[in-house]
Amino acid sequence: MGETAPHVRTRDPERKSRILTSAADLVARKGFHAVSISEIGAAAGITGSGVYRHFESKSAVLVALFDRVIDGLLHDEQRILESTTDLGLALDQLISGQVEFVVGDRELAQVYYNEINNLPDEDRRRLRRKQRLYLEEWVHLVNEQRADLTDTDSRAVVHAVIGAIQSPLFHNTGLAEDRLRVLLTEAARAILGIAG
Repeated sequence: MGETAPHVRTRDPERKSRILTSAADLVARKGFHAVSISEIGAAAGITGSGVYRHFESKSAVLVALFDRVIDGLLHDEQRILESTTDLGLALDQLISGQVEFVVGDRELAQVYYNEINNLPDEDRRRLRRKQRLYLEEWVHLVNEQRADLTDTDSRAVVHAVIGAIQSPLFHNTGLAEDRLRVLLTEAARAILGIAG
């Protein structure tokens, strides 16, 4: 008689992603403190204890979610900067990416903004450093486009642009997404003082 091969358990590579997506949805609707690991697991189609195979705590789920957000923005920013020497076009593409994050991934953007202070201090500081790296490229491009601004001026302008783009996270505009994208892009360009 032949021996049967031992059963090797393989992990579903999409499970971690489903956990993060489910966590973002639940936290957006209920808030971080009101959501349990078992709820996250149930929404992802696994048991609560199954979540712990991928994340050591509920905070670790949030950290992974936020790392994915900021790493995605940094990756897109790097791709934009490597693909064009036209600084105006690069800035336009960064605006577009930020607008898409706020409009297309509204729920995730809301969770990021509302819940970052619920992270352990070390993780929060690390993510804030990544945010500063992301914003530094914006500042550099604004400095190159607007010789009339000091570096401090450029930083203030960049923060105003990001604030304007993120403003719909705090209220329901009642606008169709396509119209909102257009208005936010126009507002960002106006604040930056660059032609559209």
